[in-house]
Amino acid sequence: MSRIAATFERLRGERRAALVPFVTAGDPSPAHTLGIIRSLVANGADVIELGVPFSDPMADGPTIQRASERALRAGTGLALILDTVRQYRREDDRTPIVLMGYANPVEHMGVAAFAARAKEAGVDGVLIVDYPPEESAAWVQALAGAGIDPIFLLSPTSSEARIDLVSRMAKGYIYYVSLKGVTGAANIDTADVERMLARIRASTSVPVGVGFGIREPETARAIARFADAVVIGSRIVEEIERAEPDRAAAQAGATLAAFRAGVDAAARDKAAA
Repeated sequence: MSRIAATFERLRGERRAALVPFVTAGDPSPAHTLGIIRSLVANGADVIELGVPFSDPMADGPTIQRASERALRAGTGLALILDTVRQYRREDDRTPIVLMGYANPVEHMGVAAFAARAKEAGVDGVLIVDYPPEESAAWVQALAGAGIDPIFLLSPTSSEARIDLVSRMAKGYIYYVSLKGVTGAANIDTADVERMLARIRASTSVPVGVGFGIREPETARAIARFADAVVIGSRIVEEIERAEPDRAAAQAGATLAAFRAGVDAAARDKAAA
């Protein structure tokens, strides 16, 4: 069983949603990424999403765009990120790590080479925003050969055909974008999200996580009552941006701890219902 599948199976037994923080690898510098991962796990992360910085992050709002710019200026690249994952795996063989980014860095390395190197480093899943599922058969096959889960996005505008296709192709979990727009946007409607997750679950048994627009612990608590995972991204990246570099890990961890409390409160809500 993969690390991602084992994590979700354990959390189902606990009636708890996974808490999945996203951070941009290499922000504020490559030297700080390992410490940030450690701090997030120590403060309750169940899965880590590591953003691969790219010069044209079309799905991301200003906060994560700036993080990508800082990481690229500091010399962060895909090979260095895989080295960081490999280093972290020496101390933690349990926490799943998912890479999230865009096609260009993967294509530059080569899909086959990337899959092999990601497997060797200990990557568990990959979400490439601009690999549409309709054109991803070879990509999914390459990851399957390496034992890595292909993760895909669904959104409020996804058609039934797209939901069905993603449900058949995705492994690990499906990432549901909770609102129209880029990362960091606000005004999430939890009732709409819950209705959409019911539609998705009619087509798949793969866990469904929710991200975009979850900026406060109370929103995380509301989402965690019905989602399999809650993804926190821009809110943590903002805290890293505000902090002095040597305080970035502690600040990221402290921020996540508040969301951990929200997700745990949702588990108590479900137990009491």
